[in-house]
Amino acid sequence: MFKSFITFLKREDGPTAVEYAVMLALIIVVCLAAISQLGQNANSSFSNVGSRLKGAGS
Repeated sequence: MFKSFITFLKREDGPTAVEYAVMLALIIVVCLAAISQLGQNANSSFSNVGSRLKGAGS
């Protein structure tokens, strides 16, 4: 298993491990940005609903 991993890293045909690492890093950055934005939108929506319910209960 370890030997095949080393062989994979040493091969120069096709994408290299460095290119895979760069692609993975970019995907992670995009995912984190999307999750952060969705979290902020959800927080805003829940705050809005909470304030309306609070006002309706008074």
